[in-house]
Amino acid sequence: MNPLVPIIGKISKIVDETPDTKTFHVTTSNGKPFTPLPGQLAMVSLPAVGEAMFSISSQGDDHLEFSIKKVGMLTEALHDAEVGQEIGVRGPYGNGFPLDFCKGKDMLFIGGGIGLAPLRSLINYCVANREDFGNLQVIYGARSPADLCFKEELFETWPKVRDMRVDVTVDKGDENWQGNVGFVPAFLEQLNPSPEGKVTVTCGPPIMIKFVLQSLAKMNYQPDNIITTLEMRMKCGVGKCGRCNIGSCYICLDGPVFTLTQLNQLPNEY
Repeated sequence: MNPLVPIIGKISKIVDETPDTKTFHVTTSNGKPFTPLPGQLAMVSLPAVGEAMFSISSQGDDHLEFSIKKVGMLTEALHDAEVGQEIGVRGPYGNGFPLDFCKGKDMLFIGGGIGLAPLRSLINYCVANREDFGNLQVIYGARSPADLCFKEELFETWPKVRDMRVDVTVDKGDENWQGNVGFVPAFLEQLNPSPEGKVTVTCGPPIMIKFVLQSLAKMNYQPDNIITTLEMRMKCGVGKCGRCNIGSCYICLDGPVFTLTQLNQLPNEY
């Protein structure tokens, strides 16, 4: 299939995640538009509105899932869409997470806000292929309890998976919140998971990633075992527009998934 030509799909299901985030299940008459690797992205379009790059937050046998925060004209139009709405999807783009490198190791996922969306694709892959991975741990935070994405998985599904732990924090609680209150990097250091035999994957707001990387360094995690995604920089997806380059590196062609070792070799522009 040509990744430059949109496939016409339909929204088959809409899940309200937070007041400004929805997950859209997209399918075609032949099932899901394509089969991406965890961590890959796709261009989603609405006729007469526009198109933009979004992470594929998960996939089923017959659909792809896009978890989209309302931030502009296209995302507002998508949030106004209903089940049955036709949309264009093209891709997949990017390199995805290094599955072979991760297999056999313990996995630590650190997410913030809508940054859990790309991690969710890898988390669900690990859950579906549970025997291929060691212990799983998710550390996730959002601004408030209402801003927590994927609540059913966070509090019901994932904690029931064998040898899987989920730790959740919020910047500010409410009268019903009984969990941890605090920022993700401080919560990470408080939990202090051992780096031995472990790969950590992180995604969230840039300021969160910055301080999470500092915390991981203090906890003796090695750069080769720290993975993040720079998908926020991706625009055209095929290395033509030049908006994603860092030095000589094109995020859409060489990434968006990188180890910290690889990022340390790039100019400090991300």
